[in-house]
Amino acid sequence: MAKQITLKEYEFLQTKDKMQKNFVETKTFAQLENFVLQNEETAPYLKLTTKKGFGKVLQAQNYVGLIQTKNATTIEILPKIKNVSSDEESKNILLKMLKTLKKSPFKNFHKAELQSAKMPLLEIFISMFLEELATLVRKGIKSEYILKEENLHFLKGKFKMGEQIQHNAIHKERFFVAYEEFSNDRVENRLIKTTLEFLYKKSKCNKNQQKLREFLFIFDDVKRSHNITTDFAKVRLDRQMKAYEQVLIYSKTFLLENSFSPYSGKDVAFALLFDMNLLFESYVGAYLKKKGFDVQAQDKGKYLVEKPNRYALRPDFVLNKGKENEIVADTKYKNIKEQKDISQADMYQLYAYGTKYKETKQLYFIYPKGEELHLKRSSYIENELHLDVLFFDLALGFEQDIGVTSE
Repeated sequence: MAKQITLKEYEFLQTKDKMQKNFVETKTFAQLENFVLQNEETAPYLKLTTKKGFGKVLQAQNYVGLIQTKNATTIEILPKIKNVSSDEESKNILLKMLKTLKKSPFKNFHKAELQSAKMPLLEIFISMFLEELATLVRKGIKSEYILKEENLHFLKGKFKMGEQIQHNAIHKERFFVAYEEFSNDRVENRLIKTTLEFLYKKSKCNKNQQKLREFLFIFDDVKRSHNITTDFAKVRLDRQMKAYEQVLIYSKTFLLENSFSPYSGKDVAFALLFDMNLLFESYVGAYLKKKGFDVQAQDKGKYLVEKPNRYALRPDFVLNKGKENEIVADTKYKNIKEQKDISQADMYQLYAYGTKYKETKQLYFIYPKGEELHLKRSSYIENELHLDVLFFDLALGFEQDIGVTSE
């Protein structure tokens, strides 16, 4: 029987106590453990550790999203957010964060999806895909002339003498021919058809299943893709095919699964995971743009050592607002509780930025605001450079406007 478990960051899965919400069967735990061991170097999605009273456990790390095992157990991992206790609210904020990701299929989702946060994450993602596909179908799915070679009982198109001799030495009544047929069985539609079939097996929501069946009927004449990676390489999104772009980003996300995280292995049926470090950076950047800043992300061109250029400096954000001096800021998704949790390396990094960005006097390190924070703000002045630490509440934003130097 399908089971769903929802965890927040740093919560854990265990096999000892069936009465706990984080209990999983031994077989499920073993599948997840193998999944972790295969990916611990590239991306520590879950951490294998021990906990008193529970023995060996799998602890969620800085990755959010979902993992589905082969026995249909789904583990949702949501961000841990200050003053947010309900899973629905955490899910709402996660969806807003996903919307800010570059090359993300989630950019165009509407408020209706946010109101459906009681649905499982996978069903929300499926409904987003179906909304985007509905828009494409209304505009019209594309067809093209496709070259076909077949052995027919009648002459059609171009007669192929070599193939005729090879295949029809006995069957004189047949004709081996090549011809062009105007068809919607093109590579982009095959990838969409394959996505629909894939999601139909995954979805447990009646509404989504009904829509998936309706779209499968529309794509009935289209074959499924047998080599997904090769077919994606053949996709060409020119001006005529621009309407397909978002739908195919969804297809790539579902079919390749590793578009946002480098997971590997066959111990889980499906995984769609997002690095909170990247989500935090993109979400803060989007917030700053809304506050009127001109945001240059991942700025290039500055080096710690010049002539020859070595040790490139690449701050997360270079900010400008009106005629004010530029501001340099870096984000780090790290739980800061007190002064000692702010590393020397982080402050040295800020200072290095300040020595090379000559127009910059204000530099920030931005951390997420945690539950047990005993440090409101930390500010230093060195050689007229203001090195500042700010805390960003994922639900509320900054407590103090960026650009305002603390006393």
